[in-house]
Amino acid sequence: MGLSDGLLNPTKKAMVIDDCCNMIDRQLASKSGISGMALKTTFAALKGVKPGYIPYVVEQILPQCLKALDPIWTEGVQKGDPVGHLIANSSDTADALLSVTDARAKNVKRQIVRSTYEKLRGSAKKHVEEAVPDLAKVIDKYTKT
Repeated sequence: MGLSDGLLNPTKKAMVIDDCCNMIDRQLASKSGISGMALKTTFAALKGVKPGYIPYVVEQILPQCLKALDPIWTEGVQKGDPVGHLIANSSDTADALLSVTDARAKNVKRQIVRSTYEKLRGSAKKHVEEAVPDLAKVIDKYTKT
């Protein structure tokens, strides 16, 4: 059973999306300095695209993200610590997630979304790597229930 099978079932999916959105908000709140301000401004603009835009995007990309993470998670399960394994391999985890968002960004019709992604893509890996521990905890929470 892959991550998608367990985390996207109807009883969990909305909670997983909500926890992912809350994780994004916490990550943004923790950012400081000029790059933190830029990220916060960008996400505020994306939230302004339409109400519920961030949860909508999370829902749209979640299946592909879970599929991309599944091999890393499964390897961690086999080693006895999937959370620790995702964290220890945060670079690979970030690459897997960014491969999904890169593919999605190529097909985005809204110019503001595409251009915003392109502007931030250069620093994205660092930010995604920093979020891996929180993401691993979200995944772990719903794979245990």
